[in-house]
Amino acid sequence: MHLDSSITAVVTGGASGLGAATARRLAAHGVRVALFDLNEELGEALAKEIGGVFCKVNVTSSEEVDAAFAKARAALGQERILVNCAGVGGGAKTVSRDKQTGEIKEYPLENFERVIQVNLIGTFRCITKSAAGMVTLPVLEDGDRGAIVNTASVAAEDGQIGQVAYTASKAGIVGMTLTIARDLSSESIRVNTILPGIFDTPLLGRAPEHVKAALSASVPFPKRLGAPEEYAELAETMITNGYFNGEDVRLDGAIRMQPR
Repeated sequence: MHLDSSITAVVTGGASGLGAATARRLAAHGVRVALFDLNEELGEALAKEIGGVFCKVNVTSSEEVDAAFAKARAALGQERILVNCAGVGGGAKTVSRDKQTGEIKEYPLENFERVIQVNLIGTFRCITKSAAGMVTLPVLEDGDRGAIVNTASVAAEDGQIGQVAYTASKAGIVGMTLTIARDLSSESIRVNTILPGIFDTPLLGRAPEHVKAALSASVPFPKRLGAPEEYAELAETMITNGYFNGEDVRLDGAIRMQPR
């Protein structure tokens, strides 16, 4: 797919981090970009910067997602690109023992459900609703009708202690990528997923410098955190390379996460 001003994109989690970098990169090619996010202040500011549209939306709500797509399409036209970056974390062990009292605690199921609802079901919700709109468009000269990029994590393959919900949600995204690509192949819509390693995003930005230094040192090469722009570059490749389909690609400096 060639990127220009005739193309519209939706980026979930687009107000900051990986999503913001991707939105900026697409907009630099002239693409009209709609940002889906909960952070209204950051989202509106970025939309103004790139000449796009901000839609405040919680991806766990079908009603809010429907309204956001309706707003984006009314302003910018039906999207041919969807990049899913919205996600949350949350850590706890499957079963833990209080070091002082010996009390045994189970993982709070409501936390598990919340992470799955946002990361996995939220991603799928946006895919189905976006693809349903994409199929109404004509196929482009290069054979594409649309392209979807999802965000998983190296945690999908290297789940760490205390990250069971996050790991399950991201493994689910990896697991459904090929199936969705096959489902949408007859409609000329391609689907791929990126598995980022340790990236310098606002979430990590709140960590102390010595923590970030230790994380950087754990990456085989290059020994640094990933830059959101590097994620955006791979997302662009997945969108523009017409033979890129049904793939899950690690972007991690060759890191393999240790148990802790």
